[in-house]
Amino acid sequence: MDTSLFESLQCDAELSDLSGGVRRLPVSRRLAAARMAGILLFALLSCVLVAPAEAQAPKRIYRIGVVHQGGVYNALVDGLRDGLRELGMQEGRDFVLDVREAGGDLKTVEDVAQRFEREKFDVLYTGATSVTRAAKRATREIPIVFYVGTDPVNAGLVDSYAKPGGRLTGIHTRVTDLTTKRLEILLEIVPGVQRIVTFYDPANRSAADGAKALREAASQMRIKLLERPVSSVAEVRSSLREVGGEPGDAIFLLGDAMVLSQAQLIIDVARAKKMPTMSHEHSLVADGALASYGTSLHEIGRMSAKHLRRVLAGTPPRDLPIESFDRIELHLNLRTAREIGITVPQGALRMADKLIK
Repeated sequence: MDTSLFESLQCDAELSDLSGGVRRLPVSRRLAAARMAGILLFALLSCVLVAPAEAQAPKRIYRIGVVHQGGVYNALVDGLRDGLRELGMQEGRDFVLDVREAGGDLKTVEDVAQRFEREKFDVLYTGATSVTRAAKRATREIPIVFYVGTDPVNAGLVDSYAKPGGRLTGIHTRVTDLTTKRLEILLEIVPGVQRIVTFYDPANRSAADGAKALREAASQMRIKLLERPVSSVAEVRSSLREVGGEPGDAIFLLGDAMVLSQAQLIIDVARAKKMPTMSHEHSLVADGALASYGTSLHEIGRMSAKHLRRVLAGTPPRDLPIESFDRIELHLNLRTAREIGITVPQGALRMADKLIK
C-alpha cells in the first residue's frame, strides 16, 4: 500500500463517540486484524488439505515366508528376489522375505510352515514337491505358492491346472518325466558309462517315481543301476563313503529335495573319484557337476514372483492357474570333464545349449 495513503487513513481514523455511537477502531488496527484473519484462514485451509494425507495408514509391508531344503534351492530364492524387483517391488519397502532352510528334514519344514501361519504371514513359498506336501499338511489357512518338479495334480496338491482350487498354486516343471532322456544324454556324453549310482528317499513319492523310471531305462540300455535308498542327510553322507569310483561309474541325481540339499558334497566326492555327475538343475553344473539336462531354478523363481504378487494383491490361489516352465536345456562343464579325464564327443558338444570352459 502507498505510504502516504496509509498515513492519511491512519490520521482520519481517530473518531469520537457520536450520539452514543460505537467507537470505530483505527484503520491500522483494522488492517492488522484483517491480516491476522488471513493468516489464520490460510493456516486452517492448510490443516484441512494436509490432514487427510497425514491421516493415511502407513504403507503395508508384506511378509513372505519361504521354506526349502537348502543347497541348490538357494537359486530359487535368488530368482524370486530378482522377479519381485523386476515387478517393481522393493525388498524392505514393499515386502520382507523370511527364508528358512530345512536341511533335508521334512519335520522342520512342517514346524516352519506352522510358525509362518501362526504369525500371520501373508503367503508361503515352497520349493520342491516333498516340501510343498509337508507345508500343506502342516497348515490350514495360509496361501501357498509352490515350485514342483512333478505333476501337482497327481501329487494331490491341486484339483487341476486351470482351476487349482483350495489355497495352493504355483509353477510346475518336468523333472521326473525327463529321467529316461537324461540317461540317454549321459550315455552320449560319456559312452563308457557302465554303472549308475543314485540316491533317493523311498518315502518321497516323487523321488521313488524317478527311481522307477531310471531303473527301467537302465535295464533297457543294459546299464547296471546301483540304488542307494536313504532317509536322512546322515545316510546320504554315509552312503557317499561307499561309492567306489570304478572306471565306468557315474552318479545320477534324481529330483529328491533332501538329497539335493547335499548336492555340493556329492559333486565334490564325484570329482575326487573321477566320476561324471548328471543332474537336472543347471546351477549344479556351474558348481562342478559334469552335465545337467533340465531347467533353471533361478528362472523358476523369477516366474514365481508373478504368482506371489497376485496373491498379495488379493487374488485367491484357487483362481490362479498352474504355470508350466518348459525351457529345457543341456549344460556341460568342460573344466570338470578335463579334471576327471573325460573327452566329450563332438556330437554331445553340438547338443549343448551352454558350455562352461
